[in-house]
Amino acid sequence: MSEKPLQLAVLLSGGGTTLQNLIDVIAAGQLNAQIKLVVGSRPNLGGLKRAADAKIMNFVVDRRQFEDCARFSKQVFSLCQDAEVDLVCLAGWLCLLDVPPEFANQTMNIHPALLPSFGGKGMYGQHVHEAVLAHGCKVSGCSVHFVDGTYDNGPIILQRTCTVEETDTPQSLAARVFAEEKLAYPEAIRLFEKRRLRIEGRHVHVLSEAAL
Repeated sequence: MSEKPLQLAVLLSGGGTTLQNLIDVIAAGQLNAQIKLVVGSRPNLGGLKRAADAKIMNFVVDRRQFEDCARFSKQVFSLCQDAEVDLVCLAGWLCLLDVPPEFANQTMNIHPALLPSFGGKGMYGQHVHEAVLAHGCKVSGCSVHFVDGTYDNGPIILQRTCTVEETDTPQSLAARVFAEEKLAYPEAIRLFEKRRLRIEGRHVHVLSEAAL
């Protein structure tokens, strides 16, 4: 690992379980990173309380207070710039963002399905798992991808899969998918920190350590 930890901003719109996973992985010494900043898309989120409990600087940028995506995004990324972060991690963030050039290929998201299936506007949380079950899928999983200006559309970094059981409910499937998310997101961040990701169009190539 490099000596200087990767500086992260985490953006969230809910309870912060993905944030907590990153906090725990970093504390265990399994990820050379520091969470400098947490941004919530509305007040009184469980994820903001987790950030405060962990003594992480946190702010609210309430989407409802901005008339368009451009102004909202400018405020979000201004906070990230001020905190001098290296990577922005969306963690249950539900708002569309305009990613400025200085954060292109430095903004990631994790989605609880195997993209490009079951992604897009309105596809989040339980809605995703309900749709997977309704389609009779035999496998599901999660996708970590770079963020562009469209929901769940940027180049895919890595994916992990899990089985869909005949007896699954949206809740039981969500738990199995989240177990994979807990491994996938830290691994994607780790690859970024080690500079092992090379983007060519829609393809993200993972370089071997020997190739660096």
